[in-house]
Amino acid sequence: VQLQALGGGVVRAGGSARLSCVASGRIVRIDDMGWYRQAPGKQRELVASITSGGSRNYADSVKGRFAISRDNAKNTVYLQMGRLRPEDTAVYYCNANSVSLGPEDVMVAARDWGQGTEVTVSS
Repeated sequence: VQLQALGGGVVRAGGSARLSCVASGRIVRIDDMGWYRQAPGKQRELVASITSGGSRNYADSVKGRFAISRDNAKNTVYLQMGRLRPEDTAVYYCNANSVSLGPEDVMVAARDWGQGTEVTVSS
């Protein structure tokens, strides 16, 4: 499964931004989807995740400010970010656990990553 992240850019502190990530390929189903981020000099961390049924999980640092959602018909996950802070500056990566059809239509389970999109919050 290929994941393409869109959105990001430079945002002023206190502002909002929306990221989207579209999955494509010979998809049988997509289970959990999520967003991670990696700030310079830091490890990649989970920002938010959402199950196929809509259950959500957030990092403490973004609770009440970010909202994750998904459109299963479009194989797309979104991250609405509000009240952005300079410490939210990072490269954001989408992630999906999926089952797809591989060679000879064999079902393949995989965890795939998008290419990353940069979000810079200026103070």
